[in-house]
Amino acid sequence: MSIFLDPSIWASFLTLTVLEIVLGIDNLIFISIVAGRLPVEQQEKARKVGLSLALFMRLALLASISWIVSLTNPLFSVLGQSVSWRDIILIGGGLFLIYKGTKEIHELIDHEHDGGSEDSPRQPKKVTFAGVIGQIIVLDIVFSLDSVITAVGMADNLWVMSAAVLVAVLIMLVASGPVADFVNNHPSVKMLALAFLLLIGMVLVADGFGYHVPKGFIYAAMGFSVVVESLNLIARRRRSQ
Repeated sequence: MSIFLDPSIWASFLTLTVLEIVLGIDNLIFISIVAGRLPVEQQEKARKVGLSLALFMRLALLASISWIVSLTNPLFSVLGQSVSWRDIILIGGGLFLIYKGTKEIHELIDHEHDGGSEDSPRQPKKVTFAGVIGQIIVLDIVFSLDSVITAVGMADNLWVMSAAVLVAVLIMLVASGPVADFVNNHPSVKMLALAFLLLIGMVLVADGFGYHVPKGFIYAAMGFSVVVESLNLIARRRRSQ
């Protein structure tokens, strides 16, 4: 039987594609928020560059499966807890995500408090295109590592993993514009998205320290929050009519 007619191959591909999309949501939210600090004419380019780099990193990591597996090998122990390169990367990425999310929330609150005036002394600082891409690269590395380790654990064929990653990133590329516009045009949604980033950052740090939090609980909580915020948006829209 041809591998293309093997139901288990297609089941692995579809399952992994959906999982990669779910795991990529936090990456897409981060890219949308960071790119939203740039001038309007540069935002779409930054999102596309960021997601393209994420695709490149994922495929490059998949091509180095043996090296990826070695990242989970213990380097040393602290208080009886073994520490690997994967743990160090997750802790560093999680701390960066917590710092970035906290900083964005602080600036968003200050900007709203000052009425969003262009002359406000607390107006969020402008960032450069290179600076935004640099921040995206840092988080792409962390999210890509987590994504690839998950893919390696779910499929045996490299081409299945690569195809699933490719399809997932292409879908995110198509969705990046609408998602970014929706997040940036609704301050309450943007605050919720930043809270998600803080939550993901804490989960990454906990995972790095050996306390695994099932991602199903995290995404269920995020999904419930999105439903509640959607109802709030509908209610506000009806009141304004």
